[in-house]
Amino acid sequence: MLLSVVIGAAVAVLTYKLARLFIEGGQFRKNTRCDGKVILITGANTGIGKETARELLKRGGKVYIACRSLKRANEARNDIVSQTGLSDIHVRELDLASMESIRYFAKRFLEEERRLDLLINNAGVMACPKALTKDGFEHQLGVNHLGHFLLTNLLLDRLKASAPSRIINLSSLAHKFGKINRKDLNSEHSYNQVTAYCQSKLANVMFTRELAKRLRGTGVKAYAVHPGTVDTDLPRHMGSLFFLFDHKLVKPLLRVAFKTPLSGAQTTLYTALDEDLQEESGNYYA
Repeated sequence: MLLSVVIGAAVAVLTYKLARLFIEGGQFRKNTRCDGKVILITGANTGIGKETARELLKRGGKVYIACRSLKRANEARNDIVSQTGLSDIHVRELDLASMESIRYFAKRFLEEERRLDLLINNAGVMACPKALTKDGFEHQLGVNHLGHFLLTNLLLDRLKASAPSRIINLSSLAHKFGKINRKDLNSEHSYNQVTAYCQSKLANVMFTRELAKRLRGTGVKAYAVHPGTVDTDLPRHMGSLFFLFDHKLVKPLLRVAFKTPLSGAQTTLYTALDEDLQEESGNYYA
């Protein structure tokens, strides 16, 4: 009887370990450095972006985190500095729901930095209630795609001047369920928060492919990334479903099924650092 219990427990532990290995996915294990490189990450005050910033800082990069909330961004910076002992990480204010904010940020950044080696368009919102950006765009399309579209184009000349350089757009598996609604792109006549999210993620992938075409021969490469199903606060707008996920009794169970933010950052790190990708561009990685 005791032997059966021991064997059963061992099998359960092994099954759990194997399941976690599968869920966590591949890990970027190369020791690639980015000393001397200037890196800009949007929305890096939490989750995948914060872990990406931490890892790139540890590898020698000069990291800028551009966030809507300066308070939360500075808290993230302080946490990263405390954990790593490294301080070459800088906070800047950027509201992707405001074209004015984006233009002001880009102007200041270009005045501060003579190079930009890596632009990681990480920030995003998911399944929000219907709302408009300050410029009248549907909020998810505006923040997830249009804001990053403008930011990227404003910084493109600096990326070209710093080549070889890279642009990484965080998309999602949700892009497979997306469709660009050309007749109602701004969701004025009908709105579904999940449909709008999927459309914005498809726009990320399409933008990446078009960037790759237009940047051919410049030394600037573009990649789209799906980080996997990650335990972050991205679904915070999903109402009662999010609060169910965030319940103290449910959340530990979800941690078994979801990636950690650090594991979710691995595909971003792969596309940011792996030298084998230097001849590739426009592809989608998951």
